[in-house]
Parts: sequence; C-alpha cells; structure tokens
Amino acid sequence: MSTKLTPGKLAGMKAVSDKRGVIAAAAMDQRGSLKKSLAKEKGVADLPDSALIEFKELVTEVLTKHASAILLDPEYGLPASKRRNGKGLLLAYEKTGYDATTPGRLPDLLDLWSVRRLKEAGADCIKILLYYTPYEKSGINDLKQAWVERIGDECRANDIPFFLELVGYDVHGEGEKTLAYAKRKPDVVTGSMEEFGKDRYEVDVLKVEVPIQMEFVAGTKAFKGEQAYTRAEALEHFRVSASSTHKPFIYLSAGVSNPVFIETLELAAESGTSFNGVLCGRATWKDGIAVYAQKGAKAFEEWLSTTGVENINNVNRALQAAHSWYDKVDAAEPVTA
Repeated sequence: MSTKLTPGKLAGMKAVSDKRGVIAAAAMDQRGSLKKSLAKEKGVADLPDSALIEFKELVTEVLTKHASAILLDPEYGLPASKRRNGKGLLLAYEKTGYDATTPGRLPDLLDLWSVRRLKEAGADCIKILLYYTPYEKSGINDLKQAWVERIGDECRANDIPFFLELVGYDVHGEGEKTLAYAKRKPDVVTGSMEEFGKDRYEVDVLKVEVPIQMEFVAGTKAFKGEQAYTRAEALEHFRVSASSTHKPFIYLSAGVSNPVFIETLELAAESGTSFNGVLCGRATWKDGIAVYAQKGAKAFEEWLSTTGVENINNVNRALQAAHSWYDKVDAAEPVTA
C-alpha cells in the first residue's frame, strides 16, 4: 500500500528533499524553549525578539548550504526564510509549548495563520507537532485525533504536504528520562505511528522519535549503565516501529547531542529500517546557544561555519543509509529523481 500524492503535494515533497528522495532537513522552529535557553546563557531574565530572529537567520544562512530544507516558524522565522540558499521550506503551524495547567498536553494552532497563509508565505510543506501517547485517556486522544483530521483536510484542500511530528510523553508520573518510560517508549512510538499512518489523517510524512532511549541500550557508546534493552532488542524495536506504517517517515533528533544522534542513526541503519531522512535541529546547533548569548552574532556565525557544519555533515553521512520516499508513494504524475 502506498501514499497517493497529488501534483501539489509531490512538488512540495521534492522541494524539501535531496536528489535521492531523502529528506535531509534542518530544524529551527524552536521558540519559547530557545528564548529561555538564550536568556539563561546570557544571564538575563528575557531577550528581545530581535535576538531570536537573528539566531534563526544565522542558523539558516549557514546550515542550509548543507541541508535539503529548513523548518522554521512564522512568528520569528520568516526573515530567516529569505536566507535559505534556495532550499525547501517547512513552516510550523502549531503554537509553541502547551498549557501545563490542562491535562493531556493539548495542542493549539497559531491564531493568525492558516495553511493557506503559510503557503502564501512560501511554505513548501506544513509541519505540526503533537504530543501523543497511546497510554493517554481515550477522551484526550479523541480530541487530538479530530484535531489532526482537521489539519489533514486543510492541507489536502491547499494541496500541500502535511508533516506530523509525534512526541511521546509519560502519563504514569515517572518522567520521560526514567528506565520505566524507556521500556514503554517502543509502544508509545509504534502505537503513535500506527494510528497517524491511517489514511483518514491525510498525513504525508511522519516525523517521529526513534523507538528507544539510547542511554538505556546496552553496548552503545551512549549507554549510561541502566539497561532497558539489549542491542538486539533495540534493533528489533526499530524494525517493529518501521513496519507499523506504510507512510514515509523521518527521525527527529529530540535534543540529544550530535554524537548520540549519529549513533542512533547508525543503529537505525543496522536495523535495516526504511526511514526516509531526518529533521534535525538541536543536535546540530544546540551547543552554539552559549556562543551566541555570550560572544555575539559574529562568534556564533564562525562557530556555525566550523562546528555547526561539521555536525550537519556528520548527519548527512549517516543519512547514506536512508531510503527514498519515492518508494512509498503513488504520484499523480511520474516521479523522477
């Protein structure tokens, strides 16, 4: 079974992919969390929006020379979108963060934007982040599923690809960094991919976490001593999650360091899964936050041009094992690489 792509969706997918049909995209749509991190490193309570805008511009200018596309937000990222070296553009449609006072990490859309407006602003693809776990109460998951259906319909009406980013979370009170959650994570990732791979959601690409926590995989460089899985079990979790959907899917870096993300992609390659690329943010530029905050734009640009480029090239080398999404789609016109 393959995903049927209309001409507009096919054009959008091609725009954010390399010649092989692999998505080698950089992510720079962080807002609230990035602002807090920059302010903390600078030793101030808050930073002006101009700092966030400049940070995004510098990341985009330097890293898109080595990426197939950039993911930005329309709130602070539109100036950066003009400096993407002709590469593809994904725009985020959701509000940053979630209301911690309401149970279930419920999502919300940006008030002044629609899929039509994002497309008019230059988006080749639309990205939505959704916190989701099959372990959540059914009433909350019903709300989220209906929400995704509406966005899927809106993307179909505007003939633009829909990238759904799924981030799991703990509902048992233990936290996402625990051994207990690490043991549940394969089910969280696989169950989420299985649900939103259904055609009713009109999702074109699933942006997913890897189905394991690297620091709990025995025998890896990232291993920290507590074991949730053997290496063989981790490889099988990759295979099971990949087999849960016929949709193209890409991995997100989830804030881990560059070396850990590279080892993660090597594990994905070893498992033989048909992943179709990455949308990688913090594993590429996170260590430059302190440089920008403490030393300024010029120092950060120099850091990006050396360490940042080295980081993204590490990811690109690991992506040699990725598969073309062309193999998973049924296009309304011939597909040519």
